[in-house]
Amino acid sequence: MKLLFLACLKPKTGNRTTAERIRSHIESAGHTCELRDAGEFVSPADVNNLISQNPPFEAALAIHLFRAGRLLLDVQVPFGVIFGGTDINEDVKVEQKRVVMEQVLRKARFAVAFTDKLKEEAELFLVSQSGKIYIQPQGIHTEVTENFCWTEFLRSSGVKSQHVDDLRVFLLVCGLRKVKDPLYLVKAFSDWHCDNQLNVLIIIGPKIDPVFTAEVKAAVKRTTGVFVAPERSQQELHAAMKKCFAVVNSSVSEGMSAAILEAMDLSVPVLARNIPGNAALVRHEVTGLLYSSPQEFLHQCQRLLSDHMLRERVVKNGKLYVEKHHNLKKERQTYTHLVDTLQLV
Repeated sequence: MKLLFLACLKPKTGNRTTAERIRSHIESAGHTCELRDAGEFVSPADVNNLISQNPPFEAALAIHLFRAGRLLLDVQVPFGVIFGGTDINEDVKVEQKRVVMEQVLRKARFAVAFTDKLKEEAELFLVSQSGKIYIQPQGIHTEVTENFCWTEFLRSSGVKSQHVDDLRVFLLVCGLRKVKDPLYLVKAFSDWHCDNQLNVLIIIGPKIDPVFTAEVKAAVKRTTGVFVAPERSQQELHAAMKKCFAVVNSSVSEGMSAAILEAMDLSVPVLARNIPGNAALVRHEVTGLLYSSPQEFLHQCQRLLSDHMLRERVVKNGKLYVEKHHNLKKERQTYTHLVDTLQLV
């Protein structure tokens, strides 16, 4: 079967990584899957013209009910959708977008939610289609480059220290856009760094919003102990995560943070902002630590520094959680089954 797959494909983002992984699942089942950036298309008519080319596409798939799903409203082939997170957490609050997303969900043959919470939110805010919503957590695979140099990474990030091996580097992994709120912790962390210069915060991720990226860089430039690192390949990013003291999430909204799950898989402790998407993954003091304010974040950081048993516990449990609930083989089986349903008349 020839299948069109629409998603937001900005380089080195979680969306792109997820889409490419799911495409590999589909192709491993013997289908042809063409992955295209939803941003290439202006209207559903554009996608319908592509679908009808010769040879035509026989089915379609989209990640994000509004950004990509709306482009499938005119197609005459069966399609499925995958909730992106911001569609259910944020876009659903806008009435015009909510109406469109309901139309997409009605027409879709199936929908996939990464978490029980995301499914519950979809059922609460959109017209009830619970029978067609499947829950399939993201499958996680981490790979660390062999040629990674930690000292070079720190230097390229702007960190200058005579005590590189003693630094406690907190890595905030996120695309630079407002919903990720990378400035949330900057002031508090900078004050903490002034008390102990071994504590360093590095923000790393693709520059998705150029205007906001400039704002982040300007804010960081006015502080000490906080740096913005150039984005890296996924293998290099995983290597940096493996070397850091803890991985940080400060998002206002999350569907399912791949960075959190990757940190767990790499046996690195996680400090995550206490929002529904994060709390669905991180059980406080079990698989990671949650915080609700910059001051509480610093408190949890200090606990990680002083309580070695706590650190060992969350690292061990985080690794076990990913192995049990975010298995690549199970994810592949789910999408193979769902794509097969698109072939049914």
